[in-house]
Amino acid sequence: MTANGEKLPLPLEGIRVLDLTHIVAGPFCSMIFADMGAEVIKVERPGFGDRSRINTPFKDGANGQKVSVRYLGVNRNKKSVTLDLRDPRCRSAFEKMVKESDILLDNWGPGALRRLGLGYETLSELNPGLIYASITGYGDSDDMQGPYSQWPANNPCVQGMGGWMEITGAHGGAPQMVGDNIGDTVPGVWSALGVMLALEARHKTGKGQHVDMAMYDCMVAHTTSSMPLYQLTGQSSSRARENMFSAQLALKTNDGYAVLAGAGDEEKWVALWQLVGREDLIQDPRYLGKGISGEFYFENIVPAIEEWSQHLSKREVAEQLIEIGYSMGMVQNTADLDQCPHLEARKMFVDCGDTMGGSFRTANTPINLTACPDTPTGPPPLLGQHNRDILCSIGGLTEEQLLGMETDRVV
Repeated sequence: MTANGEKLPLPLEGIRVLDLTHIVAGPFCSMIFADMGAEVIKVERPGFGDRSRINTPFKDGANGQKVSVRYLGVNRNKKSVTLDLRDPRCRSAFEKMVKESDILLDNWGPGALRRLGLGYETLSELNPGLIYASITGYGDSDDMQGPYSQWPANNPCVQGMGGWMEITGAHGGAPQMVGDNIGDTVPGVWSALGVMLALEARHKTGKGQHVDMAMYDCMVAHTTSSMPLYQLTGQSSSRARENMFSAQLALKTNDGYAVLAGAGDEEKWVALWQLVGREDLIQDPRYLGKGISGEFYFENIVPAIEEWSQHLSKREVAEQLIEIGYSMGMVQNTADLDQCPHLEARKMFVDCGDTMGGSFRTANTPINLTACPDTPTGPPPLLGQHNRDILCSIGGLTEEQLLGMETDRVV
């Protein structure tokens, strides 16, 4: 709070975002803006809407209703209008909305809006202050074209292309994805940052710009261990045990696994063997981490620790090793997260409703602006829910025009 105890407004109040995105990467980005107070208007296809609306699994409601929980997870606090941008009347209304907006988000692929005559060059003439952010697989700037520029992309593609799958998975096994949509949400966060930086540039100059975000670039930017290692040694990280044992270790417990992050120095190894009742191993330098291979680590050291850890809970193992100086965690599933008292204390879950009168609990935006109100909890919008409010205001349509467009099914 401020010195006098009053709350500051959310930082993006007064900012209007036209959100022409679908699935995850774009909606995740625009959800951050909506959570921070922006008016986010989803511009969707009539009759269909965001493709995530039809993605399984579904939550069932009364009277045969159902809603995709994938859609619910990234679309809270937004509004929805439907426009067929191929129709001249819809295009005209959309252009009027552009004039009254600050940000436009697009993730329909390289040149998708440009082919409709709605690229940055065109829309910036209508609104020179417009910040036009495109999220594509490999970038969408004419002067930064590469051999993959026209390739389609999604979460698995960019995890593989960006180097993540090569270092994820079991020793000797096939490359594996990180299990959730990291290839979408990481670019979503970077795109939100890029837009905010463009807003700051506009505050100084009055001019907007094209923010060209490539999912591939974003994933490569996060190779903060494997890329420096390559630059130093010329060696590519892999799923080999030698690349794993010095940094990470999952220890079996009686209810799952505890995570030891960092093998530790000699003093820590001594303390560990004393804790687990294996003082006999202290005399062997290999058990103090000296001159060992990954094979020795996993075939000898790990089993020796697990003789002790398998009889305790993962929390007990973590707490006891933290006491002697190790950095520890626990391998948790989504049920653990949902019931975590720490996340509850951090207000990391919000219930924004399921659009059918029921509840739906989802992860909150992890930005804590302590002087501002809590994240709003508006439900995701129904398809076209705000057509009349928005199209008959900033869209410039009359009630009669909107009715005619509804009859023609272009909204």
